[in-house]
Amino acid sequence: MKKILIIMLVIVLSLISAACADKEEMQGPGVQEETQQSETGDADTAEEQKADDEEESRMIEMTLKINDEEVNVKWEDNESVRALADLAAKGPVTIDTSLYGGFEQVGGLGITLPSNDINTTTEPGDIVLYSGSNIVVFFGTNNWAYTRLGHIEDKSREELRDMLENNNTVMTIVSD
Repeated sequence: MKKILIIMLVIVLSLISAACADKEEMQGPGVQEETQQSETGDADTAEEQKADDEEESRMIEMTLKINDEEVNVKWEDNESVRALADLAAKGPVTIDTSLYGGFEQVGGLGITLPSNDINTTTEPGDIVLYSGSNIVVFFGTNNWAYTRLGHIEDKSREELRDMLENNNTVMTIVSD
C-alpha cells in the first residue's frame, strides 16, 4: 500500500512539474515579449505625446506690437496662450490699454480666456491674464493672482517704462 501511494505521489508530482514547465515554456517568453512590447509601446506613446506637446508649444507663434513696435515675447505653454493664439489666428487682436498703478498697462480682450490664476510676483516685461479677460503688461512689479502668458525679452526696464508709461497704449497680437 505504501508503495502504491509513493508511486502515485511521484506520478502526481511529475505531472505537476511537467505542467508547470510546459506553462513556463509556452507563456514565459511570450509573456516576457508582450511585457517588453507593452513597455516599449508605452514608452513610444509617451515619446509621441511629448513630441506632440513640443510641436504644439512650437506652434504658438504670435507677435506682440506695442504702439506698432514689435517686441520679442517668449510665450508660456499653457491653455490660456493656446486660446489667445487661436483668437489671433482668426485676425489681429487689438487691445486698447490704460496705465494703472504707475507700473502696468491693462486692457480688456472683450472675451474670457481659460485661466489658471496663481499668486505671482511680476517683473518688468511680464505679460499676464487678469480675471480671464484682461491683458496686463508690466514695466514695474506687482504681486497678485494672475495667469502667466509670456515675457518681453528684448527690452530693458527703462525701455519698457518709456513704451508703457503713457496713459493710452495700443497692443496688437497677431498670429505668425
